[in-house]
Amino acid sequence: MANHASSTPDQLIARILHALEGLQYGSVQIVVHDSQVIQIDRTEKHRFPLEKAEVYQQQLSREKKK
Repeated sequence: MANHASSTPDQLIARILHALEGLQYGSVQIVVHDSQVIQIDRTEKHRFPLEKAEVYQQQLSREKKK
């Protein structure tokens, strides 16, 4: 991220909101130094369903019905 020491509070809020847009799983970290925001990090996680787990759950539910 470029040096944004002269960014206004409204610009910082806009950048934080932009980092949050579309984020389903993850985090936004705001780094502050000497009372100024110096960095905004976005970490996004993508979760994929495990087919094995779904098949296993189906087998368990079938066995319980017996």
